[in-house]
Amino acid sequence: MTPLFDMDNAQQEKIAVIGCGNWGKNLVRNFDNLGFLYRVCDLNPETLNALQKQYKHVQASNRFDDVFNDPQVNGVVIATPSFTHYELAKKALLAGKHVYVEKPVATSSEQTLELNALARELDKVLMVGHLLLYHPAVNRLRQLIREGYLGQIKNISSDRLNTNKFRPDKSVIWDLAPHDVSMMSYLMDQEPEDIVSVIGYQNREDGLVDDAHIDMVFPNDVAGHIHISWVHPIKQVKLVVRGTERAAMIDDTLGENKLHIFNKDDVSSPIEEFPDYLDIEPLKLECQHFINCIRHGYDPKTNGMNGYHVVRVLEMAERKMEMISV
Repeated sequence: MTPLFDMDNAQQEKIAVIGCGNWGKNLVRNFDNLGFLYRVCDLNPETLNALQKQYKHVQASNRFDDVFNDPQVNGVVIATPSFTHYELAKKALLAGKHVYVEKPVATSSEQTLELNALARELDKVLMVGHLLLYHPAVNRLRQLIREGYLGQIKNISSDRLNTNKFRPDKSVIWDLAPHDVSMMSYLMDQEPEDIVSVIGYQNREDGLVDDAHIDMVFPNDVAGHIHISWVHPIKQVKLVVRGTERAAMIDDTLGENKLHIFNKDDVSSPIEEFPDYLDIEPLKLECQHFINCIRHGYDPKTNGMNGYHVVRVLEMAERKMEMISV
């Protein structure tokens, strides 16, 4: 098993974070806490100014090339909008950097395969930010599923709903669904066989799909459903897995006891809780993993091919989508 983190020579790796907005600032915080943050880069002057005040020991720039041309930087973290991921990841790899790129790794499977091939050719780490595969509660649930504790899995569903005024991607599917596709495939140990139907709703005048339902089928006739939304008034982040013996739910809005097990015939209250998973921020574990992959040459848990499989499912969903304006 890959160790979470090797504290020896803790200052050896130097990480640059490109894109330090709503999500990128969390990456900045974690890599700084771990002692590896060396550079930050963002195009927004206000964001960059705030970073310079908070992280006085870190170099700051609004030019991507300052990162790519810096010989001290050996790892680049990309947290920009998804349509920029391919170009920035490619430039970083060609500059000789290891790359951790937020989900999705690219916006086409062809681009994803190209990045994979380039990383292999240059012997560089290519890691994708499928955060939930590092989530302690998700990994505890995966263990229970593999042990047969829930019985034969019949269906799995995920709701990821919130209000998002920034709308940075080409649709809510490319912004939020990578979380759910990667997590569900991880729990099932298999990719979905088919996308049955996709309904996407456009609620605003910018023409972007901001609410969507995706129905899919996993091997062994396991039904999967994903509901994602940028326009839901109440934040909801729930995963439900139903088996022939028991049902499980992860509610990621809870501060503790996120994982609950239910009697399959009575889901009115949990019959057992599993609080014995690691109480560690998933993003911290993910950042630690990236450092260990650089340091020891490990293949990331969420490597480029893992990213490819998710992008392929997103493409299938986009082709299947029926759009409705409301």
